[in-house]
Amino acid sequence: MLVHQIKDKARDLGFSLCGIAPAEPSPRLDAYLRWIKAGMHGKMGYMARPDRVVRRRDPTVILPRARSLVVVALDYFTLPQPVTDDPRRGRVSNYAWGVDYHDVMLPRLEELAAFIEAQISEPTAYRAYVDTGAILERSHAQQAGLGFVGKNTMLIHPQRGSFFFLGEIITDAALPFDDPPQMPDCGTCTRCLEACPTDAFPEPYVLDARRCISYLTIELKGWVPRELRPLMGSWVYGCDICQTVCPWQRFTQPTSIPEFAMPDLDRAAPRLAELLVLTGETFAERYAGSPIRRIKRERLVRNACIAAGNSGLPEFSEQLIPLLTDASPLVRGHAAWALGQLGEGYEALHQVDQTDPLVADEIIFALEAMQ
Repeated sequence: MLVHQIKDKARDLGFSLCGIAPAEPSPRLDAYLRWIKAGMHGKMGYMARPDRVVRRRDPTVILPRARSLVVVALDYFTLPQPVTDDPRRGRVSNYAWGVDYHDVMLPRLEELAAFIEAQISEPTAYRAYVDTGAILERSHAQQAGLGFVGKNTMLIHPQRGSFFFLGEIITDAALPFDDPPQMPDCGTCTRCLEACPTDAFPEPYVLDARRCISYLTIELKGWVPRELRPLMGSWVYGCDICQTVCPWQRFTQPTSIPEFAMPDLDRAAPRLAELLVLTGETFAERYAGSPIRRIKRERLVRNACIAAGNSGLPEFSEQLIPLLTDASPLVRGHAAWALGQLGEGYEALHQVDQTDPLVADEIIFALEAMQ
C-alpha cells in the first residue's frame, strides 16, 4: 500500500513520524487571522504579509493543483542534558546545539519527494519546506496524525513529547490520506502557562510572540523592551521552558541524528564572557553551520548583555565596559543597561559620549539604577 511505502521510506531517511493530509486550508486558519489582527506576531512582518496570508488560505496558490501534504517530524532532543544553573553561562535552546536543521532535513525531504514520484510512476510537482513555507505546519501536522497542539501552541505527540522539527512536502500527487488516530489533550494541566517567566500566554493555545523569549532573542532585531529583560534570565538563543515543564516530555525520544548531538557544553551553555567579546569574525567562525548564525553577532551579543545583567556577577563589567563604545548602538545600549543592573561602570557610563538618543536613554536609566 502506497501510504505504508511512503512512511517506511520516511523512517529509512531518519524521520521519526510521517503522515499525509489533504492540501486544504488549515482548520486553525481563523485563529491565525485573529492572532495577526491582534498584533501578536510582533515585528515578524512576514507573518502578516498579504501574499503569505493568501498562501495560508489556499495551498494551491503555493502549488497549482496541490492535492496532498506529506508531513514529517524529526527528533532533536539530545542527551545528556547539561547543567545550566551556572550564572557565568548563557542558555541555548536544545534545537540549536547541533548543526542547522534546515541543512539536515531539506535533502531528506527532497529524497522522499523523489521516492513518491517514482512510486506513482508519473511526474509530480512539489514544494518541500522546513519552517520556510507560508503554511500553518503544526495544524497540518495535527491533521496528518502527528500529534495534538498543546496549550503552549507546540505540537505534542503522546509518545514523543514535542522536541522535534517539522517538515512538509506539498505535492499535486493524489495520495491516500491518513485517518488521524484519536489523540489525548492537555486536560486541566497548565504547567506551561504558569512556568513562562514573561507571561507570553494570554490564554491557553495563544502565544503572544512579543513577550516570548524565543522571539525576543531570535526574531526581534531591535531593542528588547526594558521591562522584559529581567525576566529573560540567562537565555541567549531561544527558550525551552514551556516544553521542558510539559508532562508529555517524559516520553521524549533522544535523537538518532548525529548532527544534532551536542558537541560540547559550550554549545548548549556558552560562557557569557566569551560571547561578550565576540567580533564579526569570531562569531562567524564559532557558529558556522549552526542555526545561531542567522541572528548574527549583534543580536547574540545583545542577548549576552541581558544575560550578564541578570547574572548578578559584577565581574562581567570587564567585558561590558568596552562594549559601551561598540560600533552597534544596539550593543552599546544593552551593555549600559547590564552595567546598571550590576551596579558597575559608573565612571565609564558618565564619560562615554553617546549621540544616539536610544543609547543615551539607556545610559541615563543605568545611572539612575545605581542611585
